[in-house]
Amino acid sequence: MYIKRVALKNWRNFRSAESELSQVSYILGANAAGKSNFLDIFRFLRDIAKSEGGGLQKAVNDRGGVSKLRCLHARNDTEIRLEVSFVDKLEDEEVIWKYILGFKPEGKGKHRNIISCEEVWYKGVNKLSRPDKKDKADLLLLTETALEQTRANKDFREISDFFQNITYLHLVPQLLKYGEKIGGNRIEDDPFGQGFLERLAKTPERTRNSRLTKIGKALSQAVPQFKELRFIKDEMGHPHLEAKYEHHRPNAGWQREDSFSDGTLRLLGILWSLQDSNGLLLLEEPELSLNQAVVEQIPLLIDRVLKGNRKNKRQIFITTHSKDLLSNRGIDSNSILILKSEKEGTSINSVSDNDKIALEAGLSVADVILPQTRPVLIEQLGLW
Repeated sequence: MYIKRVALKNWRNFRSAESELSQVSYILGANAAGKSNFLDIFRFLRDIAKSEGGGLQKAVNDRGGVSKLRCLHARNDTEIRLEVSFVDKLEDEEVIWKYILGFKPEGKGKHRNIISCEEVWYKGVNKLSRPDKKDKADLLLLTETALEQTRANKDFREISDFFQNITYLHLVPQLLKYGEKIGGNRIEDDPFGQGFLERLAKTPERTRNSRLTKIGKALSQAVPQFKELRFIKDEMGHPHLEAKYEHHRPNAGWQREDSFSDGTLRLLGILWSLQDSNGLLLLEEPELSLNQAVVEQIPLLIDRVLKGNRKNKRQIFITTHSKDLLSNRGIDSNSILILKSEKEGTSINSVSDNDKIALEAGLSVADVILPQTRPVLIEQLGLW
């Protein structure tokens, strides 16, 4: 199952917006246009659907409350609404499932987050419509979505499972290198990779070794003198990654993850995540810390991983600023979303017909589309 379309109302930067999505979608835009906020739609729905420690109230409060989520251009309209449409195959036109969630602050009393609308549709047939009679008789019921309740979501469990299986990755190498020294609390779901090694440790040994072998082959092509990658546990039982490099001493020692370059760690994290699940994967600026030549190959790398998994081809949404990444001419024009900041909030745009002609003529997305995200007054920055 794949997300085909998303529609937003009053969500962060977006007062009113909608877009069609592909198997791999690249989200482009200037700084503060809303790229991360777009990805957060799906993280938010995942946080609601989580069977442990999830729910609407926690998902909203973890983000600072409705006042932080509601678009500043919303004026008197206090409702935030998200609509997600699913298809079995991306080439299908018929929507299989549609999930709609609207919520707003209570406005009085305990100032709770109240559901204003929750609907589920299956092939055009309504399966859930709230508020219903029970909700109107007991307003406390409107503090919980049906999505987060096992008993209530039995007729559309497929949607709940989809959201729970979403993965977000924005690996910060320093958190992985110095995780033991930094200590402290980790953000739930570990989006920045501080617990990446523990995740590897929990993976079955055979699966882990198979994935690391594939990753090692890829790293040997991207990292000079890289030879071998392995997973070990130290005498205290803590997990580690070790790499061996070609050296004038054939039996030179192994280096642990705290000696890896930032780029090596980020590429390793991306390669692992691409193999880790069949659910929706959200990648935030995968180009960071990577060499230009490596960044140029990311779209091809993703395409090969998807083609290698014939049974379950996962969906991937990527935010990027990278000219190098977008210079790859294999990127489909239909996979591009352009976020533009306007007076009444950010709009989501697809590639225009004229730009598609330019791309079909041999120009890259970096040549045609990326300049459209350039701030109008950027030349003034150098005069600061």
